[in-house]
Amino acid sequence: MIATEYLLSLFVLWTVTVFIQYIFKRPGKKPAGYCPPPSPPALPLIGHLHLLTPVAYKGFHALSNKYGPLLYLRFGTYPAVLVSSAPLATEIFKALDVHFSSRIQSPFGENLLFGSSTSFFNAPYGDYWKFMKKICTTELLGTRQMKKLKNVRREEVVRFLSKILEIGKKKEVANMSAEILTLANNSSCRMIMSARCSGEDNQAEKCRALVIESFDLAGKLALCNVIGPLKRIGMWYIRKKIADVTKRYDELFENVLVEHEEKAKREGPNMENKDLMDILLEVYHDENAEIRITRKQMKNFFLDLFTGGSNTTSDAILWILAELD
Repeated sequence: MIATEYLLSLFVLWTVTVFIQYIFKRPGKKPAGYCPPPSPPALPLIGHLHLLTPVAYKGFHALSNKYGPLLYLRFGTYPAVLVSSAPLATEIFKALDVHFSSRIQSPFGENLLFGSSTSFFNAPYGDYWKFMKKICTTELLGTRQMKKLKNVRREEVVRFLSKILEIGKKKEVANMSAEILTLANNSSCRMIMSARCSGEDNQAEKCRALVIESFDLAGKLALCNVIGPLKRIGMWYIRKKIADVTKRYDELFENVLVEHEEKAKREGPNMENKDLMDILLEVYHDENAEIRITRKQMKNFFLDLFTGGSNTTSDAILWILAELD
């Protein structure tokens, strides 16, 4: 009851605040050459929120069919661009990636998990962003390293297929979404820190659980972006949870990093079967590196890998299966 009253009060306060701003705000001078993409009709205060549907991709598909493959949308006070064309997406993420590399600093980046200045995902375009992109393409995620980790991915695919065959022999219904997500999580965990999320490794399981909590918090924090003027009030409401998750992430990754450092000391520079954490630790300890990365930057980078390599991979596989059906 208290939570409901709080949310209602927050909504009323937000509505009044944004309405006053909407009435008295003078239109600012547009920069030279400013030409945003076409935009569907918007409503005062909420922008295009009324066009969202329970299944987001279906709503976006309907909008792109009606208004075109490139649209400007506004969710409350939060601007966004909807791209529904493969050639346009290629142009944005390859030819014009520098212009789209910086991100609006959201509450997620500012308050959760060490701050946006240490996150590669939220980092502004600059020396650190360029250095980490170079490390990713040449060392961490390059062709040579992916070939070395090929057996890891193959083993996880075999486990996945064996599980599906076992379910089929029992004539049970397979939850493909859950099984594919497990496949993606285990593959990511093994390539990053040499541990399976669904195995007996306690640290890997804790990491998987924290990633799930972070996705939940990200959804709540996205709402704070939408309500604009009342972002700080929304952040205050969930600040304790954010601090708790941040502390647990920091402790978990610190323990894993220490274990990898001790293993590197025991096995020496010719250590075999290096995972991504071992490689980045070498960069961290390299005094002649182009950029000296910090421990917090390392932890946030691994979080980026975990969150980016789990749901996106599993969703892509599910979409492929749906197309084959």
